[in-house]
Amino acid sequence: MMRESIVLHLRRPCLFGILASLLLPLFVPAHVSAQDAKVQLYQSRNFQLMTDLSKDEADELLEELETMLKLVADYWGRRNRKPIRMFVFDDFDNWPQEQIAKLSPDGLRSVRTGGGLTITQVRGFVGGPKIDSNAIVYAVSDHKTPQHEAIHAYCGINFGSTGPVWYSEGMAEVGKYFRAGERGVNASENVINYLQSQEPKSLGAIVNNPLEQTGDSWQNYAWRWVLCHMLGANKNYSARFKPLGLALLADRKVSFDSVYGAQAEEIEFEYNLFLKDMEPGYRCDLCSWDWKTKFRLLSERTTAFSKIRADSGWQASKAKVFAGDTYSLKTEKEWTLSKEGPLLSAAGDENGNGQLIGIIFDDYKLSEPFEIGGNETFTVPTSGELFLRCQDKWGELADNKGVIDVRIGLIEKGERSENSR
Repeated sequence: MMRESIVLHLRRPCLFGILASLLLPLFVPAHVSAQDAKVQLYQSRNFQLMTDLSKDEADELLEELETMLKLVADYWGRRNRKPIRMFVFDDFDNWPQEQIAKLSPDGLRSVRTGGGLTITQVRGFVGGPKIDSNAIVYAVSDHKTPQHEAIHAYCGINFGSTGPVWYSEGMAEVGKYFRAGERGVNASENVINYLQSQEPKSLGAIVNNPLEQTGDSWQNYAWRWVLCHMLGANKNYSARFKPLGLALLADRKVSFDSVYGAQAEEIEFEYNLFLKDMEPGYRCDLCSWDWKTKFRLLSERTTAFSKIRADSGWQASKAKVFAGDTYSLKTEKEWTLSKEGPLLSAAGDENGNGQLIGIIFDDYKLSEPFEIGGNETFTVPTSGELFLRCQDKWGELADNKGVIDVRIGLIEKGERSENSR
C-alpha cells in the first residue's frame, strides 16, 4: 500500500486555471450510459466522490468521511473551506477508458499499486489563514485509504501544507482511525502485531530521517502513527503537540526536538511502554505516566498513602521501596471492572482479575509486574519507586469504576547497600 501526498505551489494563475479546467468538469454530474453506470458521482457537505462503489457503499463512505472530517477540523480548529474531490476505485474494470484517460497518471499509478495519492494545488497564500488551494484525491476503496488521503486533502486545502513526512503521514494515519466518542487505539490487528514484533524504532529515526519519504511503506507509516497517536493523546505531551502541529503545517521554523528535547527520556520511556502494552482500546490518556509525584523513604514511623483508580494505568504509590524489605499494606474501598460488574476489593476475584498489582520504576527501567492483592504484608523484587494499578486488560480500563485507598508502611528492613540506607 503506497499512500502519498503531493503539494504543488503554483505561482502562475494561468497554470492553475488550466489544471482546474481539466479536473473540475470530471465532478460535474452528467448523463451516464448503461455501460458506464458503475461509475457515479456522490456528494455530501464536504466531499465530491467519483467511484464505482455501490450507492450503499458510497453513502457509508461519505458518512465516515464527514464524521472524520468534523473530528479533525475540531482538533485543528479550522473549518473545511472547499469540497474535497475524490476518485475512489473498487475495480478498474468498472471505469471507462475515456474517463481513465483524463485522470492523473501519478494518481492512477498509486491506485494500481494498492494505495492512494493526494494532489494539492496551492495558488497562493492570501494572508492569515486564507489560502487559495484545491485538492484531488486518488485512492483504492479499502484499507481506509480514502480516509487517510482525505486528511492530506483537508490539510492542503486549509493550510496549504501537510507538514514534514513524519507528521503528515502519522496524522493521516491517526485521522483515518478516528471514531466519534472513542479515544482508544483503533489501529488494525496487522499494524499492532507488526509494531510489537519489531525492535522499537528510535524517535530520531522517525522524526529526523532524511531518507524516509511519503509513500515509502506501510511499516514506516505504522511507526509514524504510533508516535503521533501517543503524543496527541498522552496527557504529558498533548498540550504541546497540537501547537507543534499547527506550526509545522504553517511551515514555521520549529521541530520535534526544539519542542520536546527536554522531555526526550520521558517520551522514549512512554513510547516503548505504549508499544509493549498496546492493544485495541488502549487509552494513552488513562495510561500517562506520573512524572510529578514525589516518592519518600519509609521508616517505622512514616507511611505512604495513595488513591489508586481502577480506570487508569500505573499510578504512583509515593513509596520508595527496597528489595529485601518487608512492607505493610492496608487497603480500603472497592472497585469494579465494568459499569455493572461486582464490587471487588484489592484481592480481586478468584481469577486474579481486579487485584492490586505493582511494578518498580528505577532510572527509566521497569521490573516485571507482581501481585500484591489484599495481603497484609508484601515484598518487592527490586528497589525503586513503587507504582500500582488494578489488574485488567489494557484495552478495557475505560469502563472500570472506583478507587482503592492504599497505605504502605515499613515493617522490617532487609540487607541494603550503603548508598541505599
